[in-house]
Amino acid sequence: MWLPILLFVVGLVCLIKGGDWFVDGATGVARRFHVPEFIIGATVVSIGTTLPEVMVSATSAVQGIGDMAYGNAIGSVICNTALISALTVAIRPTKVERKSFVTPVICFFIAAAFYMFISYVFKDFARITGVILLLMFIAYMAIVLIRGFKNPEPAQEEEAEELDPLWKTLVILILGAALIAVGARLLVNNGTKIAQWLGVPDSVIALTFVALGTSLPELVTAITSLVKGHSNLSLGNIVGANFFNLALVSGVSIALAPFKLPAAKMIGGMNASLVVDLPLMLLVMIILTIPTLLRQKLSRAQGILLLLLYAAYVVFQFAV
Repeated sequence: MWLPILLFVVGLVCLIKGGDWFVDGATGVARRFHVPEFIIGATVVSIGTTLPEVMVSATSAVQGIGDMAYGNAIGSVICNTALISALTVAIRPTKVERKSFVTPVICFFIAAAFYMFISYVFKDFARITGVILLLMFIAYMAIVLIRGFKNPEPAQEEEAEELDPLWKTLVILILGAALIAVGARLLVNNGTKIAQWLGVPDSVIALTFVALGTSLPELVTAITSLVKGHSNLSLGNIVGANFFNLALVSGVSIALAPFKLPAAKMIGGMNASLVVDLPLMLLVMIILTIPTLLRQKLSRAQGILLLLLYAAYVVFQFAV
């Protein structure tokens, strides 16, 4: 049992150091090209932190486990918003620039509306659905990057001598992403072994280590960004990652291996996913984004409310 414990600690160290490098690399890119931190968070950082979800969902779909591919995407949106983002908001609310925030938010709700339409009406994710979601992802990347470079942040003269070479910034960014991916895998796999050794029920393991495992990169990035004072990078990462979970993660999974809407759990004769999971996914994003767009700032009340909703959701998973 000493080996899993050692690997668990190594994974934790990899996550912490990887998050440090990843945020430094991302903010370095933002400063060099004068792109708003939120935009970098909603594109480059989001892609990096969403890679675990892409790998898990795509592999699950190809292996015929549509339930995991579907649940991983929807569950990650709920976890990212109601747990990870909520923690950062509850600890340190921040102002938000509406101009940078509005495009990723609109794109998410468009993807969510399409995803929910397919779920409620057809209850079957055909390959064309995956292709449309991937086209949404491509369009989003093009729109955000074009707008980001067209509206750069003003250059600051004192930064000119402080900037590292571009190659060094990119190496730090890539190494940080790699360390986060390795650390998350070590943490989840060995944490599961330790939990089993301690006699923790499989259902609890699945709900904690497995469910949160693919969201660890977002959590590490959020905490590191918060500590380093880059709150907009963290928020951009969450909103971007949520869109990517629907458009990229689900898009790749469905395009590779179409599957039907999972119906393993029922409530009053209705699919639990249609009654709880999808409505909650929409609700938590509305709570996070709409008040923020209207007031151009986050409030601690939003974070606390989201955390309460996530706690209720976890209790529901245990109770039903």
